[in-house]
Amino acid sequence: MRKAAAIPLSVLGLGVAGAGYAAVIERNWFRLRRFDVPVLAPGQRPVRILQISDLHLTPRRHRLIRWVRSLASLNPDLVVNTGDTLAHPDAVEAYMRAVDPLLDRPGLFVYGSNDLYAPRPKNPVRYLWRTSKGDSEQHVPSLPWEELGAAMREAGWLDMNNTTARLKVADLDVHVGGIDDSHIDRDRYDEIAGPAPADADLRLGVMHSPEPRNMSRFAEDGYQLLLAGHTHGGQLCIPFYGALVTNCGIDRARVKGLSRHESSWLHVSAGLGTSPYAPARFACPPEATLLTLVPRRPVASDGTSGRKVR
Repeated sequence: MRKAAAIPLSVLGLGVAGAGYAAVIERNWFRLRRFDVPVLAPGQRPVRILQISDLHLTPRRHRLIRWVRSLASLNPDLVVNTGDTLAHPDAVEAYMRAVDPLLDRPGLFVYGSNDLYAPRPKNPVRYLWRTSKGDSEQHVPSLPWEELGAAMREAGWLDMNNTTARLKVADLDVHVGGIDDSHIDRDRYDEIAGPAPADADLRLGVMHSPEPRNMSRFAEDGYQLLLAGHTHGGQLCIPFYGALVTNCGIDRARVKGLSRHESSWLHVSAGLGTSPYAPARFACPPEATLLTLVPRRPVASDGTSGRKVR
């Protein structure tokens, strides 16, 4: 009897240890990921974009606030927030404290669904067969999203929800197109549709949820780099396998990191936070990303990207 009971108890112990690791250690094990993105014309100097996403911030997440503040030491040329910043009615002040050292740099933002609607307890298992799109039973926003947007606009960051803008970033003339969150049907791509200006040094598309239908429209309109968040990288992943779900239309292989979407580069951030009702990450540490834009390889007369053909 004792020997038979030892196996289930050991499995239970491993489960408790794993849950403790996911909730206490990995959830607070913030990482900076770095990628070089070859989108600039030959001869242009590199430009650095810092992307933050999915903080799901509550006022008492002091470690996360301190870590975000430390990102100013990277000296980025542009900061992009791809949404789901809030998780508490009193979190705007905490967020502005977190990004305060970054506010003297050009910045852009879009909203995610959790900037409008407060998180509620949900059964996470259902994400295995469906996304959370349409789950919200709230019809009136319950989080101070307008206050959040006003604070960022007052600091000089651009509100890119269903609009376009032109700005100077280091030596670059940048055209930006952005859309609101498709996860709650607030995206209005038709309002920004049309070829992005060919004379811009960089054409940047910004969204919260990486839905392929919108990404394809950005690519068709000539946007070279697309930035998104929302997926949490899968949040609870299996080592050597990856994410089980993406919670949107994108495939698992591109749930986080740098990849291609048609003619565009795509970066999906795994984000920095979690819902307060699912405070755990496993095999998917919270992250911000520093994207260094570098010149494209010149195309040789034989059609290659400047590499020798062997």
